[in-house]
Amino acid sequence: MTRSRLAGLALAMTLSLALVPGGEAQQQPQQQPQPQPQQPQRPEGPRVTLEGLAPLIRELRESEAELAQRREAEFRAELQRQQRLAREAETRRDRAEARGNELDRQWQANDRRIAELSELLTQHQGNLGELFGVTRQVAGDAATTLGQSLLSAQYQTPEGTEERAEFLVRLAAARALPSIYELERLWYELLREMTDAAKVVRFETEVLSTDPAAPGETRPVVRVGPFTAVSGGEFLGYLPSRRTVSLLEGRLPREFRTVARELEDSPPDSGYVPAIVDMSRGSLLGVYVQRPNWLERIERGEVVGYVIVSVGILGVVLALFQYAYLIVTGFAVRAQLRNLDRPTNSNPLGRVLLAGKSAAARGGDMELAELRISEAILRETPKLERFQSFLRLAVAAGPLLGLIGTVVGMIITFKAIIASGTSDPRLMATGIGQAMIATVLGLGIAIPLLFINAGLAVFSRNITQVLDEQGEVMMASHARSRKDGAA
Repeated sequence: MTRSRLAGLALAMTLSLALVPGGEAQQQPQQQPQPQPQQPQRPEGPRVTLEGLAPLIRELRESEAELAQRREAEFRAELQRQQRLAREAETRRDRAEARGNELDRQWQANDRRIAELSELLTQHQGNLGELFGVTRQVAGDAATTLGQSLLSAQYQTPEGTEERAEFLVRLAAARALPSIYELERLWYELLREMTDAAKVVRFETEVLSTDPAAPGETRPVVRVGPFTAVSGGEFLGYLPSRRTVSLLEGRLPREFRTVARELEDSPPDSGYVPAIVDMSRGSLLGVYVQRPNWLERIERGEVVGYVIVSVGILGVVLALFQYAYLIVTGFAVRAQLRNLDRPTNSNPLGRVLLAGKSAAARGGDMELAELRISEAILRETPKLERFQSFLRLAVAAGPLLGLIGTVVGMIITFKAIIASGTSDPRLMATGIGQAMIATVLGLGIAIPLLFINAGLAVFSRNITQVLDEQGEVMMASHARSRKDGAA
């Protein structure tokens, strides 16, 4: 529209410029034109007359009207398209609202139906709720027992089947009633555990070695209930985490291995066979294997332990030496008793007899003879009672040395408590172990040395009594001879 108006205005201006020179020439015909400076000639354009202006204007109006009609038609078509899209959107909105209302009504109906079914389920459950509680409790109690049971190493779970301990754990944590299959499996697992716990079974399974990096080896295993398993003459321990058995870390005594080998080699119809049953299912055997030997116990006692053991060994050596001396001396004294007329200098009784005869041969009064015999007996007594004082000292010092070790161990324990800030038994084990070992070592040397010293005292007292008796006999004989001589 603007372009057509501008074109018409430009055409009118061109027409007015073309009409002005002709009019001026008609009003002043008599005036002579004055010479004007020559200007450059312009190219002449199309000249439009007044008569040709009207058709041109009509043409412009028609083109403008045609353009306006075309644009109006485009606008109307666009308007119709937008109205159609709006109607389609409104249709979709109405359809969605209807669908939403329908789903809302369906949800409300489902909610009411669920409430009705839940109430009906509660009514029909009756005592099943109590059964569900009992089932969960039994499954929870059995999950721990069966998870630690040695029988799990024998049972091979089929591919795609839930392991029995995992099944019981899941059943104990369930929030819904168990199915018939789950109740049947719970009954089956409990019944199988009870029946197989009373059997001695031979089966093959993977046995792990003490080296964690070494692979397992499939070996025949003999199981005694859920308590003990042996293979190759060795007792096995159960690993609940891997549900398999493994060799114990360490070697049991020979008598244990002998019993295990006899049990493994016995035929099925051999009747009763001796066996070692660990009621803790391998825990006690593991602790038994890890028990320290005597050397390790002494090392745990440290310096005090070495001192106690040294005193004990010295006391035993001296006591053995004195026992040997008293035994030899006792045989010599008994031999001398059988031959009192010929005393020898190789035994205490012979030396006492020789001293008595020497006093009798020299003559003199009774008091001098009695003193010589008593002197001879006293000279023999220290040899007969040798080392008994040291043994009595060791008996008294043993518990005191053990008490010193106990005090040192408790000091170590208190230091561990202060350093860690907690009373963890594993941190206190070193100090408590040293305290207990020192006490045991002290009592261990005191009690045997007490009996050894008592035995030495009896031996020496018997020989001394023989010497006293023979000395009295000699004194009586000497007095009788003196009396007969005086008469």
